[in-house]
Amino acid sequence: QVQLVESGGGMGQPGGSLRLSCTASGNFIFINDMGWYRQPPGKERELVASITRDGSASYADSVKGRFTISRDNGKNTMNLQMSSLRHDDTAVYYCSMQILVRYATSLSHYWGQGTQVTVSS
Repeated sequence: QVQLVESGGGMGQPGGSLRLSCTASGNFIFINDMGWYRQPPGKERELVASITRDGSASYADSVKGRFTISRDNGKNTMNLQMSSLRHDDTAVYYCSMQILVRYATSLSHYWGQGTQVTVSS
């Protein structure tokens, strides 16, 4: 059984910062790609940022230069540092990881439970 647990989020002000973290636990061999998605109210889920196992990161145009994704392979953890927050960053944020479970022959996709981020003055 693999579980992703998110922390952080909450309320932030325009121009302010928030930090999200996601930690994987369970019986697995390694974690491949990781990513953060978000779902604004009334909209579909969208990819915010992703990071490969060797640390290569990519970002949605809407967050480039404001958000930074990072990972710690030794701790099975991923972070999203969000700065220069805007009202349209308000959404439920989900972490995602591609994980090779012990005794499996292919990667499986796992999701965190989601954490609310609200940007309001």
